[in-house]
Amino acid sequence: MARITQEQKYQRRWWTLGVLSLSLVIIGLDNTILNVAIPTLQTELSASASELQWIVASYVLVFAGLLLTMGAIGDRFGRARILSAGLVVFGLASIFAAFTESATQLIGARALMGVGGAMIMPATLSIITDVFPREERGRAIGIWAAVAGIGIGLGPIVGGLLLENFFWGSVFLVNIPIVITALVAGYFLVPASRDPEATPLDLKGAFTSLVAIVALVFGIIEGPASGWGSPGVITAFVVAAIFGGLFVWIERTVEHPMLNLDYFRNPRFSAGAAAISIAFFALFGVIFLLTQYLQFVLGYTALEAGVRTAPVALGMIVGSALAPRFAERFGTTKVVAFGLFVLAAALLSFTFFGTATTYAVIGAAIILMAFGMGNVMAPSTDAVMGAVPVAKAGVASATNDVTRQVSGAIGVAVIGSVFNSGYQRSMEPVVAQLPPEAAEVAGNSIGAALQVAAQLPGQAGQALADAAKVAFVDAMGLGIWIPVVIAILGGLMVLRFMPPHHLDAAEEPGAESAPSDIAQRS
Repeated sequence: MARITQEQKYQRRWWTLGVLSLSLVIIGLDNTILNVAIPTLQTELSASASELQWIVASYVLVFAGLLLTMGAIGDRFGRARILSAGLVVFGLASIFAAFTESATQLIGARALMGVGGAMIMPATLSIITDVFPREERGRAIGIWAAVAGIGIGLGPIVGGLLLENFFWGSVFLVNIPIVITALVAGYFLVPASRDPEATPLDLKGAFTSLVAIVALVFGIIEGPASGWGSPGVITAFVVAAIFGGLFVWIERTVEHPMLNLDYFRNPRFSAGAAAISIAFFALFGVIFLLTQYLQFVLGYTALEAGVRTAPVALGMIVGSALAPRFAERFGTTKVVAFGLFVLAAALLSFTFFGTATTYAVIGAAIILMAFGMGNVMAPSTDAVMGAVPVAKAGVASATNDVTRQVSGAIGVAVIGSVFNSGYQRSMEPVVAQLPPEAAEVAGNSIGAALQVAAQLPGQAGQALADAAKVAFVDAMGLGIWIPVVIAILGGLMVLRFMPPHHLDAAEEPGAESAPSDIAQRS
């Protein structure tokens, strides 16, 4: 990183935000670009259903598991350094992924991308907290959250365009120009920052948190496929509970904890983290079903489905841009609760979707859902970051990111499990007359049911396809009721527990050592 004075750091803060936001784009882009590529990967790499699952899951598992550790390393050794290193790792892993020749190699490449992502994401938010004074931080985080939405929204469109015109590896190579631009611009515009006390790294806390989070996410991912009562899943949850308990004990007793658990005594920190968790539980689970609905039920191609999920970006941009101003005027409490209630209303409209719902209705619901998300994400993230000393911004950012990833994985698992149960139950009488092997696959997924239907003659094939679509829609409506209820309860929780504004640093539990904003700029 080039040397930047304190005055230059303040003067260039908005340019710095641009570089950090660009670095974040590849995280959001990569999370969704792969969704439209799954059918292609299945064909090109002859990947099994389990391998396809782990192409997605390996990234999430490593990313979530390393976030806290990478946030702490950034605080200790320098956030700009960890950001640059993360970009390099992510870029090299993307090249490796693009030219893999087997599903196993791609799973490994995705895991390596998870390492890079875990280095990038907490660094971006912690640097924002260091560069911007508190009175501007809410707006800066709003822009940061909006850019994350852009990446999420553009992913399916970019993925569809690339798959229609280039080889499948192009969905990973698209990361390279972004990485190079962010590295070059970051050298000149991203200032160095770290914890001035340079406390020793909490290796015991890092290890136990890594094992606990990885075991938890593994159990959540494997639960729907292997069964929640299977030995492997139960073992994963037991390991997560044991190491999670060890992590809490270590953080309570060690002299320099990686994560000061007293931060959770601050209701803005804990309520903000809870609101983010609820929002991402809903988003990940619903997007998982929505992309299938658009392609399997309504018959859109991968590119057409990608274009039709793009309004997620529009809603997130508008919601995230307006939320900080609303929070300044009405208080964080009302804005976050409003966002959760809007999210619940949008998701409720999803339960009325049918096999012939017009896209105008679907698009409006998607925009409303994303607008609610934007009103939750930006002020809740600001609440979490503002409740923690600036010196520990990396760990606070990582905590914020862990809640997103873990709750998102839980959302896919829980909503997906309820959906699968409903779909299979509806299809049981429909597939009863099919040969046993065909009945099993058609009863498990709509994609397989449509493939079986295409091989049946005349009316029999059409009847099976129609029944599968109806079963999918009914099961989707059943699954979406879960985030609807949770979002409503979350809104009520926020109204009850979240303070509307930041307290002075000295009044915030766990934030006694936070430097003033004047000190940050001096």
